[in-house]
Amino acid sequence: LIAFRVVQAIGGSGAFAVATAMIKDVYDVKNREPILAMVQSMVLISPAAAPVLGALLLKFVSWRGVFWTLAGIGLLALVGSIAMEETIDKRYSGTLLQSMKRLGTVIKNPGFSSLLLVFSLLSVSTMAFIASSSYIYINGFGLSEQVYSYYFALNALGMIGGPMLYMRLSKRISRRSIIITCFAAISASGLLLSGFGYRQPWMFATLLLPATISASCVRTPGANLMLEQQTEDTGSASALMSCFGIFMGSIGMTIISLDWSNIILILGGINILVGLTCEALWLLVSKKPYVKQVPDGIVKPARDAPR
Repeated sequence: LIAFRVVQAIGGSGAFAVATAMIKDVYDVKNREPILAMVQSMVLISPAAAPVLGALLLKFVSWRGVFWTLAGIGLLALVGSIAMEETIDKRYSGTLLQSMKRLGTVIKNPGFSSLLLVFSLLSVSTMAFIASSSYIYINGFGLSEQVYSYYFALNALGMIGGPMLYMRLSKRISRRSIIITCFAAISASGLLLSGFGYRQPWMFATLLLPATISASCVRTPGANLMLEQQTEDTGSASALMSCFGIFMGSIGMTIISLDWSNIILILGGINILVGLTCEALWLLVSKKPYVKQVPDGIVKPARDAPR
């Protein structure tokens, strides 16, 4: 079972990497962010919605039924992939080993690798919450599984809404200002969570929501900036983005799963540390000459025609 789950994880991660690379192939830098926002919303909601949907399925079927459901979803994805048109102009003709070596070439790009570190760190706090949410709400606050799913759904809505919020803000505010503000909001949310989040479940959810929205909000400009650093090897860049995000997320899940006496305090501390670290790194590297910039999409208000 574990071996086949590993195969399933490889397929899922590979699909996300391919989807991100295809966006770079098809859309130019000006039109890329709206599509990335849509894809990021779908990717972010998946780990958040999966536990809730799994618990719902288990009320009607056994654990085998859950895997049959996943098999059906995989079959639908396979049918869609067969109908999909190739987007790359020129196929890579090297061997698998040579293809793996291209990952090293991409990671040596300072513009890409520095941004990769900044935006991958966000997965630490996001996955730490996902891993600890059931324990906090059910064991900590004593809620039922059904009520827990409602609170969890609120956080999931924040994950979906973040990229959409960015698209609205980016028409009026510079990308750099949005990113700086979001990192600061993550730290502020973590600080309030550490001080007051233990009192009531609604207070915990409310104080965590700004961090959730902010973390998902900056993923769209982050992905766009990272893709812009590479004129070639888009697939390798996309694969590294997915790999580092999952790796950082696993670190967050491991930290929060340790035997802490106050898990809410630790979760708040993780958000504070992630926000401050990302803020410092972003201010340090974002203006460096080796980081390619993407023009802002600020829409200027139309002026009245002269009479």
